[in-house]
Amino acid sequence: MESDKALVVFQGKEIRRTWYNGQWYFSVVDVVEVLTDSPSPRQYWGVLKNRESQLLTICLQLKLLSADGKKYATDCANTEGMFRIIQSIPSKKAEPFKRWLARVGYERVQEIENPEIAQDRVKTYYELKGYPKDWIDKRLRGIAIRQDLTDEWKCRGIKGSNEFAILTNEITKATFGKTVKEYKEFKNLKRDEQNLRDNMNDWELILTMIGEKATTDITVSKDSKGLVECRDSAVEGGTIAKNTRKEIEQKTGKSVTSKENYLHLTGKRAKQINQGDS
Repeated sequence: MESDKALVVFQGKEIRRTWYNGQWYFSVVDVVEVLTDSPSPRQYWGVLKNRESQLLTICLQLKLLSADGKKYATDCANTEGMFRIIQSIPSKKAEPFKRWLARVGYERVQEIENPEIAQDRVKTYYELKGYPKDWIDKRLRGIAIRQDLTDEWKCRGIKGSNEFAILTNEITKATFGKTVKEYKEFKNLKRDEQNLRDNMNDWELILTMIGEKATTDITVSKDSKGLVECRDSAVEGGTIAKNTRKEIEQKTGKSVTSKENYLHLTGKRAKQINQGDS
């Protein structure tokens, strides 16, 4: 769900953020645009930081997703730093924005301390988008199973997003005969912007859970460690899900995988999430 949380909305305008060193960092340019309504927020920020050089000391260059689908190093500040930047920008929106920032900047800390808060927030996210209740229940269960698997991988020496992606690809490829990238193309999804699991049907979600739960249990029972051993366990877990898929397809006479997606649900209702004070 991290990709879904990377965008938050204040009074109808999106602000990019990223989780770094245990806290949220927000795009300064996005905040400047919200507060000033400037047609050239980058230029506004450039002038401001040249005039008040101390603002640069509270910013970090972190990679954020841009409109072209690529990630670029962007000036970002945490909640405390952003409060200092706001003080340098004359805006009637400053006070409501501060209240909004205090809330969204702290929400991840609350989620870490109380996982039920995170689950409730995710449930609300999908409800507002219009997903069916039964689907939401499966998606939430899938998130929990995925978390168990990634926690196990971390304990066994799997590091970095690349290694996690390799192992996930092995499960997906064994289960459905497609890598994550190929599956997204199959469903006509944009590679970086749209989540594959958010566009799976019931059986696709269930089989994904089977593959990842099986992988977790096999990894533990074989005491797999490191990328090579965990990769073998991932293939075995995905193969169990594949055998289940094959049997279902044989009995029903139709394919479990589908090109259908839930992109039609992403409309104005999703914008209700994380709205700021009006």
